[in-house]
Amino acid sequence: MTLSGALGRAGVHSTHFYATSMASIGLCIGLWIRAKTVDQDERGNAERRALFVGLWPPMFWLMGDSLKAAE
Repeated sequence: MTLSGALGRAGVHSTHFYATSMASIGLCIGLWIRAKTVDQDERGNAERRALFVGLWPPMFWLMGDSLKAAE
């Protein structure tokens, strides 16, 4: 049993992961813009948070691709 097979049987579709990927891109952009509004002492942490969230979209997109291939 693969993870993509289990997710498919649970009712999760590839479009859910594609939408999550797009949402995380939006969240990353929002966090990055917010990082520019905080003071200099907190800016580094806010930018690192935005970059961390920016690493999520490819993972979600590839999970959607693997789920689509399993359908």
